[in-house]
Amino acid sequence: MPISVLRSVHVYPVKALRGLSPAEAEVQPWGLADDRRWALVDAAGKVVTQRQHARLALASAVPLPDGGITLTGPGREALTVEVPELSGPDGTVPVEVFGTTVVAVPAGPAADAWFSAYLGAEVRLLHMDDPATRRPVDPEYALPGETVSFADAYPLLVTTTASLDALNSLIAQGDHPDEGPLPMERFRPNVVVDGTGPWAEDGWRRLSIGDVAFRVARSCGRCVVTTTDQWTGERGKEPLRTLAKHRKDGSRLIFGQNLVPEHRGVIRIGDLVKILD
Repeated sequence: MPISVLRSVHVYPVKALRGLSPAEAEVQPWGLADDRRWALVDAAGKVVTQRQHARLALASAVPLPDGGITLTGPGREALTVEVPELSGPDGTVPVEVFGTTVVAVPAGPAADAWFSAYLGAEVRLLHMDDPATRRPVDPEYALPGETVSFADAYPLLVTTTASLDALNSLIAQGDHPDEGPLPMERFRPNVVVDGTGPWAEDGWRRLSIGDVAFRVARSCGRCVVTTTDQWTGERGKEPLRTLAKHRKDGSRLIFGQNLVPEHRGVIRIGDLVKILD
């Protein structure tokens, strides 16, 4: 039987910005440490992602030891943003995250101006101060008390290199072979696993990475973000066209699995990955 290992770890301090790839990460109940604790919203309070602004892929945020971030992006001077203080019940504002309303703390006018100038649209940067209470996981696929940061729906996303190889092979045989092969960064995973068979993750229910166990909540439905080159911001047709032909679950085009941690711990590149159920 092949040995499966953790190939890479990825965190996205600000939702929709370019990710970072540390050698290890702390697993918290709501996701990896520093992952998607910040998000942008538009003038109506709806979360803003690469779905609306592909240019967000070109900006990045580096987490600081105190929880703040340093922002960088093309044509913009770097800006350090401190964790905003929560001052009483009026210190939060509502945020609509894909139909669900949660509250978060405004980062302040300097951060808002930085991103608004970068995108050419009015946006605000918000911080999730208490991910243990602010946003529950979809109750249809959650256990009581499970929460999530500003990630799309679940604490972590796992993908496998074997499935990406299989998908790239299908793309090469399709209508837009020139768009492949696609890199894994298109799918914005948190953890990438080596040493499985193609699509093996479809059958997983529980797994462990090193000493940390995870429950598989649901397969991951994919959107237009996967067609966005994370280094240029340009969009294409793939992988959605190929997923629609080969990886469709009802109306959802799937790649990867959403995970919920069963306890805290630390995961590291090279950790053994075991399928528990």
